[in-house]
Amino acid sequence: MEDQRSFNSPRRTLSYSRNRGATFSVFEADNKASSVGVSGEHGPNPSEVYGFVGAISTVVATVIFMVWAYVPDPWLHSIGIFYYPSKYWALALPTYAMVTIVTMFLFYIGLNFMSTPPPTSLNSIYDENSKDPVCFNPALEEDDRPIEPYSDIGIDQINELMFKEWK
Repeated sequence: MEDQRSFNSPRRTLSYSRNRGATFSVFEADNKASSVGVSGEHGPNPSEVYGFVGAISTVVATVIFMVWAYVPDPWLHSIGIFYYPSKYWALALPTYAMVTIVTMFLFYIGLNFMSTPPPTSLNSIYDENSKDPVCFNPALEEDDRPIEPYSDIGIDQINELMFKEWK
Protein backbone atom coordinates (compact mmCIF):
# COMPACT_ATOMS: atom_id res chain seq x y z
CA MET A 1 0.00 0.00 0.00
CA GLU A 2 1.23 3.51 -0.81
CA ASP A 3 2.56 5.85 1.82
CA GLN A 4 -0.45 8.04 2.73
CA ARG A 5 0.64 11.36 4.20
CA SER A 6 -0.96 14.75 4.37
CA PHE A 7 1.15 17.75 3.48
CA ASN A 8 0.83 21.11 5.17
CA SER A 9 2.67 23.36 2.76
CA PRO A 10 3.57 23.39 -0.93
CA ARG A 11 7.25 23.64 -0.02
CA ARG A 12 7.11 20.37 1.88
CA THR A 13 5.18 18.81 -1.00
CA LEU A 14 7.88 19.77 -3.49
CA SER A 15 10.73 18.66 -1.24
CA TYR A 16 8.97 15.33 -0.61
CA SER A 17 8.38 14.78 -4.33
CA ARG A 18 12.01 15.52 -5.19
CA ASN A 19 13.25 13.08 -2.57
CA ARG A 20 10.78 10.23 -3.13
CA GLY A 21 9.86 10.45 -6.83
CA ALA A 22 7.80 12.48 -9.23
CA THR A 23 4.36 11.05 -8.35
CA PHE A 24 2.68 10.97 -4.98
CA SER A 25 -0.76 10.55 -3.54
CA VAL A 26 -2.60 13.38 -1.79
CA PHE A 27 -5.80 12.76 0.15
CA GLU A 28 -8.28 15.59 -0.07
CA ALA A 29 -11.10 16.41 2.38
CA ASP A 30 -13.52 13.98 0.73
CA ASN A 31 -10.92 11.17 1.02
CA LYS A 32 -10.39 10.83 -2.73
CA ALA A 33 -6.84 10.09 -3.79
CA SER A 34 -5.51 12.09 -6.70
CA SER A 35 -2.16 11.44 -8.30
CA VAL A 36 -0.24 14.60 -9.09
CA GLY A 37 2.96 14.69 -11.13
CA VAL A 38 5.28 17.43 -9.89
CA SER A 39 8.21 18.64 -11.89
CA GLY A 40 10.70 21.37 -11.12
CA GLU A 41 9.03 23.73 -13.58
CA HIS A 42 5.77 25.59 -13.08
CA GLY A 43 3.88 26.23 -16.30
CA PRO A 44 4.98 26.24 -19.90
CA ASN A 45 8.11 27.92 -21.15
CA PRO A 46 7.32 31.37 -22.69
CA SER A 47 9.10 30.49 -25.93
CA GLU A 48 6.84 27.44 -26.29
CA VAL A 49 3.75 29.61 -25.82
CA TYR A 50 5.00 32.17 -28.35
CA GLY A 51 5.77 29.39 -30.82
CA PHE A 52 2.33 27.85 -30.40
CA VAL A 53 0.55 31.20 -30.77
CA GLY A 54 2.72 32.04 -33.78
CA ALA A 55 1.95 28.72 -35.46
CA ILE A 56 -1.80 29.06 -34.89
CA SER A 57 -1.74 32.70 -36.05
CA THR A 58 0.10 31.72 -39.22
CA VAL A 59 -2.46 29.03 -40.06
CA VAL A 60 -5.39 31.39 -39.38
CA ALA A 61 -3.83 34.18 -41.47
CA THR A 62 -3.14 31.76 -44.32
CA VAL A 63 -6.74 30.50 -44.31
CA ILE A 64 -8.10 34.07 -44.28
CA PHE A 65 -5.77 35.02 -47.15
CA MET A 66 -6.80 32.00 -49.21
CA VAL A 67 -10.50 32.69 -48.65
CA TRP A 68 -10.05 36.33 -49.64
CA ALA A 69 -7.97 35.45 -52.70
CA TYR A 70 -10.02 32.58 -54.14
CA VAL A 71 -13.64 33.00 -53.07
CA PRO A 72 -15.65 35.05 -55.61
CA ASP A 73 -16.98 38.46 -54.56
CA PRO A 74 -20.68 37.49 -54.74
CA TRP A 75 -20.08 34.63 -52.27
CA LEU A 76 -18.32 36.99 -49.84
CA HIS A 77 -21.24 39.46 -50.18
CA SER A 78 -23.77 36.68 -49.52
CA ILE A 79 -22.16 35.85 -46.16
CA GLY A 80 -22.05 39.52 -45.16
CA ILE A 81 -18.44 40.44 -45.96
CA PHE A 82 -18.41 43.68 -47.91
CA TYR A 83 -15.17 45.42 -46.92
CA TYR A 84 -11.96 43.78 -48.06
CA PRO A 85 -8.96 44.84 -50.17
CA SER A 86 -8.96 44.55 -53.94
CA LYS A 87 -8.12 41.14 -55.42
CA TYR A 88 -5.16 42.86 -57.12
CA TRP A 89 -3.32 42.74 -53.80
CA ALA A 90 -3.74 38.95 -53.59
CA LEU A 91 -1.11 38.73 -56.34
CA ALA A 92 0.75 41.97 -55.69
CA LEU A 93 1.66 41.36 -52.00
CA PRO A 94 3.36 37.95 -52.49
CA THR A 95 5.07 39.25 -55.63
CA TYR A 96 6.40 42.32 -53.85
CA ALA A 97 7.55 40.17 -50.94
CA MET A 98 9.45 37.76 -53.20
CA VAL A 99 11.05 40.57 -55.20
CA THR A 100 12.13 42.24 -51.94
CA ILE A 101 13.70 39.02 -50.66
CA VAL A 102 15.55 38.35 -53.93
CA THR A 103 16.75 41.97 -54.00
CA MET A 104 18.03 41.66 -50.43
CA PHE A 105 19.99 38.51 -51.31
CA LEU A 106 21.51 40.15 -54.39
CA PHE A 107 22.37 43.27 -52.40
CA TYR A 108 24.04 41.14 -49.70
CA ILE A 109 26.10 39.23 -52.28
CA GLY A 110 27.10 42.47 -53.97
CA LEU A 111 28.18 43.99 -50.64
CA ASN A 112 30.36 40.94 -49.97
CA PHE A 113 31.99 41.24 -53.40
CA MET A 114 32.64 44.94 -52.82
CA SER A 115 34.24 44.37 -49.39
CA THR A 116 36.44 41.45 -50.49
CA PRO A 117 39.90 42.33 -51.79
CA PRO A 118 40.72 41.19 -55.34
CA PRO A 119 42.47 37.82 -55.74
CA THR A 120 45.73 39.53 -56.79
CA SER A 121 45.90 41.57 -53.57
CA LEU A 122 48.33 40.54 -50.86
CA ASN A 123 45.63 41.44 -48.33
CA SER A 124 43.94 38.17 -49.20
CA ILE A 125 47.07 36.32 -48.03
CA TYR A 126 48.46 38.50 -45.20
CA ASP A 127 46.69 40.88 -42.87
CA GLU A 128 47.06 42.25 -39.32
CA ASN A 129 45.89 38.91 -37.86
CA SER A 130 48.41 36.74 -39.74
CA LYS A 131 50.80 34.73 -37.57
CA ASP A 132 54.13 33.38 -38.72
CA PRO A 133 54.93 29.81 -37.69
CA VAL A 134 57.20 29.46 -34.65
CA CYS A 135 60.15 27.09 -35.04
CA PHE A 136 61.31 25.14 -32.03
CA ASN A 137 64.74 23.73 -31.36
CA PRO A 138 65.13 20.73 -33.69
CA ALA A 139 67.61 19.17 -31.25
CA LEU A 140 64.77 18.23 -28.92
CA GLU A 141 63.41 14.74 -29.19
CA GLU A 142 59.95 14.18 -30.64
CA ASP A 143 58.39 13.54 -27.19
CA ASP A 144 59.98 16.59 -25.56
CA ARG A 145 58.91 19.02 -28.27
CA PRO A 146 55.94 21.20 -27.21
CA ILE A 147 52.77 21.50 -29.28
CA GLU A 148 53.25 24.20 -31.86
CA PRO A 149 50.93 27.20 -31.52
CA TYR A 150 48.49 27.83 -34.33
CA SER A 151 49.79 29.90 -37.21
CA ASP A 152 49.17 30.58 -40.89
CA ILE A 153 50.59 28.23 -43.47
CA GLY A 154 52.73 30.02 -46.03
CA ILE A 155 51.59 30.14 -49.66
CA ASP A 156 54.82 28.43 -50.72
CA GLN A 157 54.05 25.44 -48.46
CA ILE A 158 50.48 25.24 -49.75
CA ASN A 159 51.66 25.35 -53.37
CA GLU A 160 54.27 22.69 -52.65
CA LEU A 161 51.67 20.40 -51.04
CA MET A 162 49.04 20.93 -53.73
CA PHE A 163 51.18 21.04 -56.88
CA LYS A 164 54.33 19.01 -56.09
CA GLU A 165 53.35 16.24 -58.51
CA TRP A 166 53.29 18.74 -61.39
CA LYS A 167 56.93 19.81 -60.98
